[in-house]
Amino acid sequence: MEFVLPALLGIGLAASCGFRVFAPLLVASAAAYGGYLKLTAGFEWIGTVPALAAFAVAAAIETLAYYIPWLDNLLDTIASPLAVIAGMVLFAASVTGLDPFLKWTLAIIAGGGSAAIVQGGAVFARGASTATTGGLANFVVSTFELIASIFFPVVSIVVPLVAVILLAIVVGTMYCAARRLVQKFRGTDDRLS
Repeated sequence: MEFVLPALLGIGLAASCGFRVFAPLLVASAAAYGGYLKLTAGFEWIGTVPALAAFAVAAAIETLAYYIPWLDNLLDTIASPLAVIAGMVLFAASVTGLDPFLKWTLAIIAGGGSAAIVQGGAVFARGASTATTGGLANFVVSTFELIASIFFPVVSIVVPLVAVILLAIVVGTMYCAARRLVQKFRGTDDRLS
């Protein structure tokens, strides 16, 4: 039972990688450097100045790139596997007190899985935005993802249970909103599906 809170922290951090790959790593790095996030053995490098600087540069480049309409969709194809890997790393780095085999098993399933689910929602939302507005509204999706990629890791570190609940609500809402947008664009009705 003592690993429930660290597991929720790991899931919250990992899922945040689905919005952006490097912003959650930057938040985790800053929190670890400041002493607010305890990292497991072997992952202390995340809380170092070189890692903090590298994540800051990568997050800035990633943020700017997502505001270029044609590049954002291309980045989603690259970011999807990277988000899963980053989610697994953040889960493994933040969940303490577990046997290494169990930790990595959960990192792959819960960490990678939660990042993949959130990334899938983000890709679906961006695809719906591109299909219905020709990419003109993608900056709204990009702005939301940026805010979420910073907000959720912070909340995960402070109150992990709240972060996981909010993430589930946000991802569900993203899927529903994107689905309705596509249906509206196609001229179909919810009653037909």
